[in-house]
Amino acid sequence: MKIITWNVNGLRAALGKQALDWVWEREPDVLCLQEIKARPEQLTEEQRTFPVHEVIWNPAERAGYSGVATFLRSPVLEKQTGMDAPRFDVEGRVIQTVHPGFRLFNIYFPNGGRGEDRVAYKLDFYAHLLDLCDALHARGEKIVITGDFNTAHQPIDLKNPKENEKISGFMPEERAWVQKFLDHGFVDAYRRLYPEKVEYTWWTYRLNARARGIGWRLDYFLVSEALMPQVRDVVIHADVQGSDHCPVELILD
Repeated sequence: MKIITWNVNGLRAALGKQALDWVWEREPDVLCLQEIKARPEQLTEEQRTFPVHEVIWNPAERAGYSGVATFLRSPVLEKQTGMDAPRFDVEGRVIQTVHPGFRLFNIYFPNGGRGEDRVAYKLDFYAHLLDLCDALHARGEKIVITGDFNTAHQPIDLKNPKENEKISGFMPEERAWVQKFLDHGFVDAYRRLYPEKVEYTWWTYRLNARARGIGWRLDYFLVSEALMPQVRDVVIHADVQGSDHCPVELILD
């Protein structure tokens, strides 16, 4: 089974660049997009024609902002938008789908870069999600969380860690929340498989950062420890253009 995650930084822009053509060639079972910044009715009829069984949309209430979409090649057992938390759900950040053997969260985590209030909101979002996942684990569910976490967990996950310790995305309190998920039964699947490999999934558009290799690893697959034996690989497709992020692919047995 293939699951691809990608923050497309605007779905209409990505479609205009034919960026998703690469995805369809990969034939994923599930495609999780973040920061779609659009409602389905804003797409043309041609743009809404995807080679999948179903698309689940969760746009933000605010126009042109945030939003996630999950594309499915086959029916799922359950589906839900949001986390039953109105404070977070108005921003269109979460889609849950239940597949045979696991629950998948497609998430666009908040960005804390706009001030202390947004950092606090981001940390509260992490806390609410972890409480939800703890309850799911307690009843025996296996979970995959994927998407743009908007946090680099360890110094190896960004080019210039020292210079960014006070920047949202690498602040100690943000990194601590990623670690809490790992302490609560999750595995960073890529880092478990590749403990010393340096690859990034996001590059600022400024200063030719991508060509210069100045990036961050912000896009993850956190997998329940009990599901980890089924993980065959996690592939960062850093050469794929179309966004300031690149796609990341999880391959499960």
